[in-house]
Amino acid sequence: MILIVDDRPENILPLKKILELHDFRTDSAESGEEALKKVLNNNYSVIIMDVQMPGMDGFEVAEAISGFGRAKDTPILFLSAVNTEKRFITRGYASGGIDYLTKPVDPDILLLKVKTFVRLYEQQQELKAIQESLRQEIDIRKNAQDELASRMQELRFILESLPQIAFTVKTDGKIEYVNEHWFQYSEDAAIFPETHPEDDFWQKWEESFRNGQEFSTEARLKQLGTTDYRYFLLKIIPVYQGTGIVRWVGSFTDIHQQKMANELLEHKVELRTKELMDKNTELETTNHELQQFAWVVSHDLKEPLRKIQTFSHLIKDKYLNDNAEATSYLNRSINSSARMSRLISDLLDYSRLSVKANFQPTDLNLLISDLLSDFDEIILQKNAEISIGKLPLIDTIPSQIRQVFQNLISNALKFSKPDVPPRITITAELIEQKDVHSAAAPDGGFCRIVIADNGIGFDEKFLDRIFVIFQRLNNLNTYEGTGIGLAIAKKIMDKHNGLISAQSTQNEGARFILVLPAVQQIPHEGTLENK
Repeated sequence: MILIVDDRPENILPLKKILELHDFRTDSAESGEEALKKVLNNNYSVIIMDVQMPGMDGFEVAEAISGFGRAKDTPILFLSAVNTEKRFITRGYASGGIDYLTKPVDPDILLLKVKTFVRLYEQQQELKAIQESLRQEIDIRKNAQDELASRMQELRFILESLPQIAFTVKTDGKIEYVNEHWFQYSEDAAIFPETHPEDDFWQKWEESFRNGQEFSTEARLKQLGTTDYRYFLLKIIPVYQGTGIVRWVGSFTDIHQQKMANELLEHKVELRTKELMDKNTELETTNHELQQFAWVVSHDLKEPLRKIQTFSHLIKDKYLNDNAEATSYLNRSINSSARMSRLISDLLDYSRLSVKANFQPTDLNLLISDLLSDFDEIILQKNAEISIGKLPLIDTIPSQIRQVFQNLISNALKFSKPDVPPRITITAELIEQKDVHSAAAPDGGFCRIVIADNGIGFDEKFLDRIFVIFQRLNNLNTYEGTGIGLAIAKKIMDKHNGLISAQSTQNEGARFILVLPAVQQIPHEGTLENK
């Protein structure tokens, strides 16, 4: 914008028209005082000033404007029709004017000068803006350098206080700074400490350096003045400023004691593992000998028992028909011999569970159907009713899982209420998890089988005892048994990676719950066995 200052409006108007015809924006003031007020509130690219004005003349206004911070560089073009002498022209330049024209003014000359001054003003303003931007940039960089120097000083202070060997690396790969611990392993701050010949990791470090990645490895350093190497953990991480790496910070942490302790521990573990393997081999040999012994002992123990039973029956039948008291004593002896024989058989069965056997797909419906034929007599005798639901095909050791069902069905028939026909139900469903309370799932990986009866039941406070060998909850004279059957079932279920549990209330029957994997996580061998 151009400011025209003249006390006569008839002089202002033609100047405004000329300038506005050439796309210049104009403003006007009819006194020096008014001009000063406008200069204070607006920015002007050129001021066209009349010299002769009442009050403040043009020279005084120019001198006042030169003292304003924001307007002191504004070009002032003096116009005068009266003061045309050299001394007035000289004063005009001295008071801050850029040019001095006398009236009448040639419009073309005036336009050329105005255009020149406007262009100079605009260039001057652009230059000022560039200077201000550069000044700000310099300030920013100076502040950044000061902050960087402060942080570097802080970093060095921290590195000096560390118990580790610490150092920094510049972006060109050269060592920038090392702390005092460095000189225990290297005489030169620019050379890395000597490492063990077998520790060839520098190529990997160079690759990490090129890729801007954190680097970590174990290294053995040779301490100055000695021939010994100590284990250190070397770690070098990049330090970012903005999006670029400005340096790397590294450290050697002494891990020699931990390394020696670990090696000693590994050696002890290796020795202990060998001892355990030797003990395991010895245990397997002993277990095999024990199984052979059980077979021999069972045969040798059963033979005299059979003779005791045979001869006792002969004595009772031939010589004691008329002696009731002697017959009673002999019957007790025969019954004890029978219990002893059953106990030996059960113990032999229990010992057999340690023998390795293979899993194979087993149809439980066929297995239980075949098993029930062994109970035909007692089922008819007690008028028992056995209901079997649809049972799945799962991986088992058939001979062993048969023994589980045999023991549970036998118990259900044995521990029935007097004069109440036994009612036994066997159901199965697939479940999600290895848990007796798991939710049913058609695609579950486990099978839950429930054998329920209406027998005498038991108090659940004894639940933990019923699966322990030789533990009995009932009177021996009322219910026969050795107390091994459920212990055998528990051991078989453990071998099948399964669970066995029970729910019961006295005189309200019992429910035995089996949970088995549908598929065992071992290769199948053999074919279906139902013997």
